[in-house]
Amino acid sequence: MLAASAAVAALAGLTACTSGGGTDSDSSPSAGASTSRGGATSSASGATGSAAASEASITTTAVGGATKANPAQPVTVKVADGTLESVVMTNPAGKVVTGSTSGDRSTWRTAEDLGYGKTYSIKATAKDEGGKVVVKRDKVTTLSPGNMTMPYFNTVNGTAMADGATYGVGMVTAVRFDEAIPDKDAAEKAVTVTTTPKVTGAWYWSDDQTMQWRPKNYYATGTKVTVAAKVYGVDLGNGLYGQSDKTTSFTVGQKHVTVADAKTHQVKVYFDDKLVRTMPTSMGKGGYIENGKISLWTMPGTYTVITHENPATMSSNTYGLPASSPYGYSGLIVPWATKISTDGIYLHELDSTVSVQGSQNVSHGCLNLNQSNAKWFYQHSRVGDPVTVKHSGGPKLQVWQGGQWSVPWSTWVKGGAK
Repeated sequence: MLAASAAVAALAGLTACTSGGGTDSDSSPSAGASTSRGGATSSASGATGSAAASEASITTTAVGGATKANPAQPVTVKVADGTLESVVMTNPAGKVVTGSTSGDRSTWRTAEDLGYGKTYSIKATAKDEGGKVVVKRDKVTTLSPGNMTMPYFNTVNGTAMADGATYGVGMVTAVRFDEAIPDKDAAEKAVTVTTTPKVTGAWYWSDDQTMQWRPKNYYATGTKVTVAAKVYGVDLGNGLYGQSDKTTSFTVGQKHVTVADAKTHQVKVYFDDKLVRTMPTSMGKGGYIENGKISLWTMPGTYTVITHENPATMSSNTYGLPASSPYGYSGLIVPWATKISTDGIYLHELDSTVSVQGSQNVSHGCLNLNQSNAKWFYQHSRVGDPVTVKHSGGPKLQVWQGGQWSVPWSTWVKGGAK
C-alpha cells in the first residue's frame, strides 16, 4: 500500500492569486531544480522596468536530484529576491498536499510522504521587492519501485506482537519482511530500536527475510521499547522498496526466570531473583529414534516463553516423528500448556507421569508437570520470560527453535549485516 498524499498545503494566511503584471510559466516534469524568473513590463507605456534584476526567482527542488523523486523525501519550493505568497501542490486526483513555509517566507516544504509512481503539480506565487507577482508552475514525478516489501513485527513464535503489550525480560523482537532482503545493511539502518533506559542490543538475521533484535543482557523491569521500521522510500536492494512504515512499542514486565534441571528433575521459578516456586518434572527421556533422526532429549539451552495454549492439541508429526510410529502420537489434548520452542517443547500438565515427576525423565522432550504446577506456570508466565534447561543431553537448542538466548553475545553480533 502507498503512503497517503492528500491534505491542505497552501501557506497559512496567504492568497494564491496573481496580478495582471506577473508571469505564469510552465515547466516539464522534473525531480531536480527548476527556476522561473519573471520578465513582465512594469508600466502601460511598455517601458522596461528598471528593477528587473531584483525580480523574484522561484526554484522547485526534489531532494536527491534524481530523475524521479523519492516520495519519502521532501519537495521544496524556494524564492530568491522576494517572498512566497502561496504554494499549492496537488496529486493526480487533485487533492492538495500538506506543506509548511519558513518564517521568512523564503521556503515551502512538503510535510507528508508522497505516493510511489505519481506526478504532482505545483503552482507557486511569489512577490518581489517592488511588489511584482511571479507565478511558477512545475511538476514532480516520484519513482516507481520494481517491487515492494512490507515489514511485520513478530514474536519468536512467528505470531504478531501486540502493540502496547507487556513482555518478559528476555523478549526478542523479530522483523519479518514478506520478501527476501538483498541489502541487509540498508534494512538494519532503516529499522531502529529505542529503549528507555538505554540498552545495548544488536540485529541477527535468522534467514533472508527475518532480522531479530536481542539485548546483550536481559532487559530491566519497566524498560520501554519502541521498534520503528522506517522503510518507506528506502531501497532495500535491487530496486526492492519498503511498502510502508510500521512502529510498535512494548513495556518489560517483572523479571521472571525459570531454571529446569534434568538431573534433579526440578523446575525452579524466580521472580526478581527470588525463588517463588519449585515444581517436580519429568523431562525428555533421551536417546534417538527413527534411525537417529529424532531426539528425545529436552535440548539444553535458554528458551523463552513464546505462547500459551489451554488446551494444546499435540501431534508428533509436528517435529518429524510420524504418528504411525510406535513412538508417535496424534490428537493428544494437553491442558495448561506453555510453549517454549517453535518445534513443540512445552511445560504442560500430564497426569499420567505424576508418579515419576521429580525422579525420572520419560517424555519425548516436553516438561511434564502436575495440574497445579502447570496451571500456575501458565498463569504466571508471560511471552519473553527466559527458561533455561541444564544437565540435559542431546543437541543444543538452535536459534530457529527459539534459542536466541543460547547464542553467545560475541556470536550474536556477528549475525548482523556484513
